[in-house]
Amino acid sequence: MPTAYVTGATGFLGLNLVEHLLARGFRVVAAHRESSDLRYLSRFDVERVVADVTDADAVLASMPEAVDLVFHVAGDTSLWRGDAERQARINVDGTRNVVDAALERRAGRFVHTSTGSVYGLRRGRITEESPSLALQSGVGYMRTKWLAEQVVREGMARGLDAVMLQPAAIVGPYDTRNWGRMIRLVANKTLPGVPPGSQSFAHVREVVKAHLVAAERAATGERFLLAGTDASYMEFVRVIVAETGGRAPRFTTPLPVLRALARLAELRSRFTHEAPDITPEAVRLLGRDAVRDSSKAVRELDYGVVPLEEMVRDAISWLRAEGLIASG
Repeated sequence: MPTAYVTGATGFLGLNLVEHLLARGFRVVAAHRESSDLRYLSRFDVERVVADVTDADAVLASMPEAVDLVFHVAGDTSLWRGDAERQARINVDGTRNVVDAALERRAGRFVHTSTGSVYGLRRGRITEESPSLALQSGVGYMRTKWLAEQVVREGMARGLDAVMLQPAAIVGPYDTRNWGRMIRLVANKTLPGVPPGSQSFAHVREVVKAHLVAAERAATGERFLLAGTDASYMEFVRVIVAETGGRAPRFTTPLPVLRALARLAELRSRFTHEAPDITPEAVRLLGRDAVRDSSKAVRELDYGVVPLEEMVRDAISWLRAEGLIASG
């Protein structure tokens, strides 16, 4: 029985990956922090290990010798500058710890979950050949995930057999935050506004499948954008309204208004020391058109582009099954 070691196993993508690995007959060693919410991971027959990626000794101790696959999914997606120090520890130093452990344990293959955001605040359609502007973006998430990719490349120079996946906006089951939160707000008729930008949306099922296919046959050092269906945030919201019977604003919130709200929220956070609901970094991302090209993944990983309605419907079905939104 092949063995897969998964970091970030309690997160949205990690849970979907664990589920698919088990269906394929893998023994799964699922790494998580001591404080992680295990309500969903505990449903699966996996070997749970406490190993925060920022703890190099814990990662090494928890990773099996000669493990077949290492899936490094853990990451800090915060868009608040107040989390900068923690984000760097997790995304950059944490990646280095997992890479080092994989090399020492002689892992068969290392699959790194990056993000389509590593290209920075670019305009137009982004491909794997687009130069990165992440270091000039001023957005910590972009910068630290780009630096994490460089850590993986340093590992490859030392003999690591690695590939990198760069998902766009992922939608589907097990998402209680991210886009799942937007679905819940629309369903509950409490969404305060809709940003004016656009995005490439990906079904989590296809993102996971791409991880597994890349693990099996992608050439060492390759990276793949996992985008999918391009849509504005308003189009995305309208699909949610149609599927849930919820309610949302009919018009997008102008960028100057979003910027002003973000500045006020950030000022308030200096006194509360809590992450604001909207940040200047989030406005920079959500106020632009961020579309990516999945042609390479479609061609080489059998990646599937799923209609927006289908991925939203699958996410809603799971949220309803979990009692997180009312049944329609």
